[in-house]
Amino acid sequence: MSTIEFDNRFQELKGMLHGFAYSLTKDFEDARDLFQETAFRAVKNRDKFTPGTNFKAWCFTIMKNIFINNYRKKVKVNMVIDRTDNNFYINSGKQTVRNEGDANIMMEELESMISGLEDGIRIPFLRHYQGFKYQEIADEMELPLGTVKSRIFFARKELKDLIFRKYGVKKLDRA
Repeated sequence: MSTIEFDNRFQELKGMLHGFAYSLTKDFEDARDLFQETAFRAVKNRDKFTPGTNFKAWCFTIMKNIFINNYRKKVKVNMVIDRTDNNFYINSGKQTVRNEGDANIMMEELESMISGLEDGIRIPFLRHYQGFKYQEIADEMELPLGTVKSRIFFARKELKDLIFRKYGVKKLDRA
């Protein structure tokens, strides 16, 4: 088939190809792009067309294959590949919500243990926990620096003992 004959036959199909492209894409601009890609590939591969066969079917097949390939690429780009064990996070998206209920309960229990300490060791311990330096605590409470340090040490030790008795957590030897 000559180039002129090929171009004439393609021009006859132009309206039908535009309609088919729109029926596939449902978008005018995407249909124009699909038609343009089909025209390019048909001209590029015109030597592969066998004369005497159905030219219209050949062009429509090219368009349909281009659409399918583009669709598969779009689907592949949007697919979430989950590489976690047992696919726990599949379809979870990008946002995860953490449940901090256990931590909140633990903090409440620790606060109640701290409030149960006697004032002599509880107040210096809380001040230190709040970020005050040893010397600031000593000045505020009008106590020697060594006394403040030892009261904080005894508060920590008492809290460790309470935690061990309540939860059976192995006692740490660190002070």
